[in-house]
Amino acid sequence: MIEKIAAAMVAAQKGFAPALKCATNPHFKSRYADLAAVVEAVIDSLNNNGIMLMQKTHDAHNGVIVETTFLHESGEVMDAGRLFVPAAKLDPQGFGSALTYARRYSLMAACGIAPEDDDGNAATKPYNAAKTQPAQPKRQERITTAQFETLNALADECGADKAAFCKAIGVGSMAEITQDRYELAASKLQAKIDKMKGVA
Repeated sequence: MIEKIAAAMVAAQKGFAPALKCATNPHFKSRYADLAAVVEAVIDSLNNNGIMLMQKTHDAHNGVIVETTFLHESGEVMDAGRLFVPAAKLDPQGFGSALTYARRYSLMAACGIAPEDDDGNAATKPYNAAKTQPAQPKRQERITTAQFETLNALADECGADKAAFCKAIGVGSMAEITQDRYELAASKLQAKIDKMKGVA
């Protein structure tokens, strides 16, 4: 039964704040909501409604698995499912980055919140100006830090010339790869690795 925790979660969700983009990604010179900002956005409202937040880890090969769980003061428990994130590098830094990434996105998904700019630009655009401006082409988002690290690891593993590879897929550097080209880039690098290993 999750009757009590369900009611408490509904009440808690009404008090969730947006996760502010207060951290800076040095690779892409963009801002994002880090783990601390995501926790800060929900923890007070959860606790005020008798809910404790837990994020458990599970054994995983070449990555981390995080499970976000909510424990109500009544003893009822609500699990939000498990999220697997591969480690870009099989070293402490690689696993640490994957763990932070998994905790952040697992918590946002479990609580139903999304990151938001803290400058309020979207909320201050005049309605008429937005209405009269011609539609702009949709800008493709660049790959995330985790995706960037994954491509770098694949390129290192197969010994790819990164400059030549980027030129072949039409970008100036690995950091400029966009989301719509990520799968293509990853598949090309993986195919080269498979060929080196003799995988059909």
